[in-house]
Amino acid sequence: MRLEMFFHFDGNCREAVDFYAKVFKTEVRNLMTYGEASADPNNPIADRDKNRIVYAGLLLDNMTVMFSDVPSDSGFKSGNNISPTISTNDKEEVRRIFNELSEGGEVYFDLVPTFFSELFGMVTDKFGIHWQILFYEEKA
Repeated sequence: MRLEMFFHFDGNCREAVDFYAKVFKTEVRNLMTYGEASADPNNPIADRDKNRIVYAGLLLDNMTVMFSDVPSDSGFKSGNNISPTISTNDKEEVRRIFNELSEGGEVYFDLVPTFFSELFGMVTDKFGIHWQILFYEEKA
């Protein structure tokens, strides 16, 4: 199991990730816009958001720090833009963690398959922490 951090931005993610890559002397990895991501008919992307960043990563020692822009209609609030992210290669553990964090909290995005994970969900726990939980299997 890995604990990582996900930083969210309101349209200036590309600028931010380039800044942090320079500060930490590392390379931007896997940068992808919403327009480049696989389309999800249940969550269509507005044309105005297609150039926003859906994912970029920086490797800092052995921790990945992840970045994305939120959709423009998400109600972004500065200060609530960091999410701890739990990834594991055990689907039952993903479900257990998600369900336990959901108790007394609020499910923002139910556990479902996505283009980047076979199982992914987002929940705000009863203490107001915004978690992302996903199944992640290292590719050989």
